[in-house]
Amino acid sequence: MRTVRVGLRCDAGPQRGVGHLVRSLALGEEFLARGARVEMFGSVESVGWAAAQLAARDVPLHPGPQTPAELVETARRHRLDVMVLDSYELDPAGAGALRAAGVVTLAVVDGDTRGQDADLYLDQNFGTRIDAPASRLLAGAEYALLRDSVVAARPPAPRQATEAARPRVFAFFGGTDAVGAAPVLARLLFETGLPMELTVVVGRPEIGAELAEVPRGHDQVLRPIPPTDALPALIQAADLVVSAAGTSTWELCCLGAPSALVCVVENQRESYHRVVRHGLAAGVGVLPELTEDAVAGQAARAHAGRVLAELLTSPSGRAELSARAWSVVDGRGRGRVAEAVLARLGAVPA
Repeated sequence: MRTVRVGLRCDAGPQRGVGHLVRSLALGEEFLARGARVEMFGSVESVGWAAAQLAARDVPLHPGPQTPAELVETARRHRLDVMVLDSYELDPAGAGALRAAGVVTLAVVDGDTRGQDADLYLDQNFGTRIDAPASRLLAGAEYALLRDSVVAARPPAPRQATEAARPRVFAFFGGTDAVGAAPVLARLLFETGLPMELTVVVGRPEIGAELAEVPRGHDQVLRPIPPTDALPALIQAADLVVSAAGTSTWELCCLGAPSALVCVVENQRESYHRVVRHGLAAGVGVLPELTEDAVAGQAARAHAGRVLAELLTSPSGRAELSARAWSVVDGRGRGRVAEAVLARLGAVPA
């Protein structure tokens, strides 16, 4: 059988973050494992870590076509059989144009198809309800797209309750921390007054400068680190993980990490509330509310402080979060997605 050729259309950058790229690349890894040719089309702007991820997998990066006509021309020039569209910014008509040109099209969405006419829609968010034909819809955390390194690190069972005199806390907010969440959450953590060793991924120099100004108390340690490939190991080593409620949520669930999430942008809000409501992670709050000066902001910060303090002092509470999260994401989602795409293409799943 001839080699299937797959295109991934997404962008990454200091303001966009790297979530779209990470989940698209996870699906790309699955297609590569099945013998496909994978190419990425888009902009990886000033994010050296992301560019290195592509180079390590020998996935070539090409400029990203913008218009429907450009998408079709690119697909023809690169002889693509499949195009994965993962963007909030592209013209929604692009999916239909690709379909009309005979390219099997998968639209990765978050609660809203944006009017795209794709062969398949993927919404990997937990408990999602999306308006799309059932025969073309892959919905829910069972389809979560996770990288090789995360799947390989999945433990055979969720964590047991473990006492920690000085809990190890790991905090990260996407590849670039586009909204500056790290200093806000570091301050909330330290304001609990509890002992901890806090490791924070610093996505940009200005984030590091802000973190250096956050006051620390007795037996509170701050360790800033640059973006790293070692996220799964750092997550596994932590007693508590604090993160944004984005695509990394499913990595945390797969690894059974006791997690506290913060909603950092509006399009995370619905998924954030579903995840917290079902006890897959603790909810710290919504970032704009946590930074308000008014009474509402004070109340939001007080609530966040109580949530974090309870997690830091409750091994059983952390273990309960781990068990629920671990049970929801099994790490095989990208294989299910690839099989659905290949079935549309008429190929036999590997």
